[in-house]
Amino acid sequence: MLDPPLPDQFVERMRRLLGAEADAFLASYGRPAERSARANTGKVSARDLAALLGVDLEPVPWCEDASFLPEGVRVGATAAHAAGLFYIQDPSALAVVEALDVRPGHRVLDLAAAPGGKTTHIASKLGTSGVVVANEVDSGRLQALADNLDRWGSWRVAIAGETVERLARRLPGAFDRVLLDAPCSGEGLFRRSGAARVQWQPGHVRGSAERQRELLGQAARLVRPGGVLVYSTCTFAPEENERQVAAFLGAHGGWELLEIPWRPGFSPGRPDWSPGGPAELARTVRLWPHLLRGEGHFVAKLGRRDGGAAPGPDGRDRPGRRDPSRAGGRRPRQPGGVLAAWEAFSADALTRRPAPSSTPTGARAGARVVGDRAYLVPHELIVPGDLRWLRPGLLLGRSRPGRFEPAHALAMASTPSTVRRRRRLATGEASAWLRGEPLQAGPSEGWTLVTTGDWPLGWGRAVGGILKNHYPKGLRAHGSPSEEERRSGS
Repeated sequence: MLDPPLPDQFVERMRRLLGAEADAFLASYGRPAERSARANTGKVSARDLAALLGVDLEPVPWCEDASFLPEGVRVGATAAHAAGLFYIQDPSALAVVEALDVRPGHRVLDLAAAPGGKTTHIASKLGTSGVVVANEVDSGRLQALADNLDRWGSWRVAIAGETVERLARRLPGAFDRVLLDAPCSGEGLFRRSGAARVQWQPGHVRGSAERQRELLGQAARLVRPGGVLVYSTCTFAPEENERQVAAFLGAHGGWELLEIPWRPGFSPGRPDWSPGGPAELARTVRLWPHLLRGEGHFVAKLGRRDGGAAPGPDGRDRPGRRDPSRAGGRRPRQPGGVLAAWEAFSADALTRRPAPSSTPTGARAGARVVGDRAYLVPHELIVPGDLRWLRPGLLLGRSRPGRFEPAHALAMASTPSTVRRRRRLATGEASAWLRGEPLQAGPSEGWTLVTTGDWPLGWGRAVGGILKNHYPKGLRAHGSPSEEERRSGS
């Protein structure tokens, strides 16, 4: 039995909705929550990941890059996790990005991105072209988002911290794919979170539905004609799911519900739970904890019909164009000096200067200076300076007195072939490195890429025979494996 138990009013509602099926649904809360490991296909295949972790992994039917983790197996504190070879996720959450149908070259917006599970999934599908903007308005969640994106090592990601309303004003019709994994009443989290059970109230459903209605309308403005908007929640309430989609379709012409490829364990949406709604609501997908190995989720795939121009920027919030190199509220200080420091570091430590491959023709991609930091901008979409770009691209590093200090993000996006100095850790050294301990260095001095196998773990700086440890202090292995897995989230 759950302690604390499921809320009484939630149980009553689910019995009313599910009828004879309710007993099986409620009984599923007596089983442990499922977890999965999704392989970072830019670094390793799902098949090879099982061998690296040394456990038998069963594939997740609706995501070919992911596998169920056996109960009791903890992999969040391993070197493979620190190297960004996989992401720990609720298996049901994987269905959301699969429905988004991301292709290389797409411009994608993840509107509620923290802690980064869906953004990293999108980045893997982009490969070496396109861009995914990870937007997160909750500043308290940004560090976990940045840490997870750094670990993943993709060149194709930028981080914004804007309201959806303001994004819709400034970038209407700019994206091929938009994901709104909407804030919700969180009923799908009840099995794995006692806090979610304690905090739930019936009024949360009504309040969430009101916020979702506004967010969904704003998110739609960001999709280009012919593009796709995926709306998802981790709750069971029809007010937040089928009824929300029905209301959107009724209020927005030019949109239609698209089919989501069927997978074992999926269940159709329930048009009968949305009086007056279209029969096409059956094209939405529900994931139930008693019918598959995962938590509760709802997914709707909405297509904007092709034809007609997207609305242009409305001009509000823009009394004058701000400096396009601003990001996160910081003004550049001596950008020439920062770039010179970056150039000097590149000449000394790298075999070739990094650049995102397959940049679209005409894109103004390249290093941008923000304060004392340099970033590699992946796409022309990131150029406008009147939005809050917390990271307008891959963080290359920052200028310090007398030197350039490379970022952990740059290390994780590098390979042994792109650096001049590399230290491959011997068996047993990885755990010491992840605790922040220094190691013995060879005769060469300077910034050195530290790897486990051929996968980067971060930067070291060889000085006087000692390899000083520059693994980020906030990531060092002083916590428990469960803490790392909590930071990964969904």
